[in-house]
Amino acid sequence: QVQLVESGGGLVQAGGSLRLSCAASGRTSRTYAMGWFRQAPGKEREFAAAISPYGSVTRYVDSVKGRFTISRDNAKNTLYLQMNSLKPEDTAVYYCAADSWDTLVAGTSDYWGQGTQVTVSS
Repeated sequence: QVQLVESGGGLVQAGGSLRLSCAASGRTSRTYAMGWFRQAPGKEREFAAAISPYGSVTRYVDSVKGRFTISRDNAKNTLYLQMNSLKPEDTAVYYCAADSWDTLVAGTSDYWGQGTQVTVSS
């Protein structure tokens, strides 16, 4: 089992920045790829970004490329999402996830955090 706890969400004006964190614990969390998903009001949860177990490979959904950066610190068992140039359409609950790379980029995961709200005002 892997336990995931997100933090860092909040309210920010358009054009601003936030950094989300996800603390991981449990069984061999460092061997998992990790990712961020988001769910906007009235919409399905969608993949946002993923990072390979040792951080050498990343992938982003087109709508966040060039604005969001995913990273991880395996010594601290922590995943990050630096979000810059935020837009109102980035408003969503952001979820941390851990699983195999193929599973994450396919849009799902066996392990989820509880989510953190990000609200971007115009």
